[in-house]
Amino acid sequence: MYLWERTEWPSMTWDGQSLSTLLAAVSRQQGRLLGRMEALGFDLRDEAHLHTLTEDVVKSSEIEGENLDRDQVRSSIARRLGMDVGGLIHAERDVEGVVEMMLDATGSYDEPLTAERLFAWHASLFPTGRSGMRKIIVGDWRDDRDGPMQVVSGPIGHEKIHYQAPAADRLPDEMARFLSWFEASSETDPLLTAGFAHLWFVTIHPFDDGNGRIARAIADMALSRSESSRRRFYSMSAQIRLERKEYYAVLESTQKGGVDVTRWQTWFLSCLLRAMEGAHQTLGSVLRKARFWERFATEPFNKRQIAVLNKLLDGIEGKLTTSKWARMGKCSQDTAYRDILDLVQRGALIKDPGGGRSTSYSLVLHSIDQD
Repeated sequence: MYLWERTEWPSMTWDGQSLSTLLAAVSRQQGRLLGRMEALGFDLRDEAHLHTLTEDVVKSSEIEGENLDRDQVRSSIARRLGMDVGGLIHAERDVEGVVEMMLDATGSYDEPLTAERLFAWHASLFPTGRSGMRKIIVGDWRDDRDGPMQVVSGPIGHEKIHYQAPAADRLPDEMARFLSWFEASSETDPLLTAGFAHLWFVTIHPFDDGNGRIARAIADMALSRSESSRRRFYSMSAQIRLERKEYYAVLESTQKGGVDVTRWQTWFLSCLLRAMEGAHQTLGSVLRKARFWERFATEPFNKRQIAVLNKLLDGIEGKLTTSKWARMGKCSQDTAYRDILDLVQRGALIKDPGGGRSTSYSLVLHSIDQD
């Protein structure tokens, strides 16, 4: 029996006493993180916000097996926020759609969540009306014309059914009840509301596709409401991506269990706590980047050097070589070598131990004291 088939649905419960210690820890970490961010200058807060939103969009899509171009995501967000950052590039339609949904959820968190708003989010996610090669209903509830909505894995003919959602004819009533609850005033802690909203929405599974991403956007919207802030300084989606296997396991067992969802709320709060703890690393990265550019504020770097240095400061996989610089800077290896040598002489880069064909370089960064 699935959760929605139980007579108590959707009156789910959880053990508030067993969650109280964890909830208090998350609240303290949330306050500490927001306090550190508020102590930063406006530009640094914007940079941290841009970094977090980029992670949120990229990782939420990765959870569903879709890999978006990070530079396109960053450029789309920066343009929509009116941020003056270097290296902006054109973003494809699918990237723009995901960014539009996320910014609406967190940037307009104080506006009511309605069916029409959810339809607009869904249409943004699927601008071509297709999910991969499959044509889907866009901007409206699913109709189950091809059979019941099921979450399956495995090869055709040997599929494993992990979950089956309520029938399509129940969706108008189910979603009306969910949206009414989400907008109603409640004494429930907003952090618990975020976890419950995520679970409730993804259990209804009202769309042909995109339910996971929209559920995470709704949870982010609830978290923004809890902080009364449009800025995001931690990414729940990035943490879920790291814990994807457990995420699906806890979700499946909850959807096949009873109406006591304490285990789900425990996992959600624990994941949220780890996301907030990880955000302090983001803060350190933003501060290191700011201090790096402060050191070279009067240095006449060329545009290519600035663009590649920013990519290095954001983090790249592997070591920096002349070949990698040439690819990132879209220039010849000779030009890349001249760029690098110039930066070594100015103290922005340092040559790593070793040499020959394996010569690599590293940024010269100042350490950041943690609070």
